[in-house]
Amino acid sequence: DPQAQPLNEEEMARLALGLRTRLQNDAGNVEGWLMLGRTGMVLGNAGTATGAYANAYRLDPKNRDAALGYAEALTRSSDPEDNRRGGELLRQLVRSDHTDIRVLSLYAFNAFEQQRFGEAVAAWEMMLKLLPAGDARRAVIERSIRLAQEK
Repeated sequence: DPQAQPLNEEEMARLALGLRTRLQNDAGNVEGWLMLGRTGMVLGNAGTATGAYANAYRLDPKNRDAALGYAEALTRSSDPEDNRRGGELLRQLVRSDHTDIRVLSLYAFNAFEQQRFGEAVAAWEMMLKLLPAGDARRAVIERSIRLAQEK
């Protein structure tokens, strides 16, 4: 319902608990795992988000939402091995579709954080080609490119 109030943190936590409970009996439900992954991200619960997205991706590796969610959770991890795996998954996503703004954005910021500045600039430049002239994101991307080129 577009008119409904957004859930507060307590309601989100209850939603996550309900989803977890339901998924114990319906472990093959990709959409349920995706919803639990998104809920985990909103709540800042990295373990829940990563585990849920991993399950969704394992069940349906061709699902771009599952792959992108899993990659994002991995790149936000404090574990360098998770970051490496997340970066590799993002590279695969970019290779399969280099016109997806969400994928390019996450890929660029991940590359920047990993000090792969040339890759970050290339992804941001691709985004600039895809975004319309008046898009507000262009200014942020142009600043990011300048910052990466200074490194």
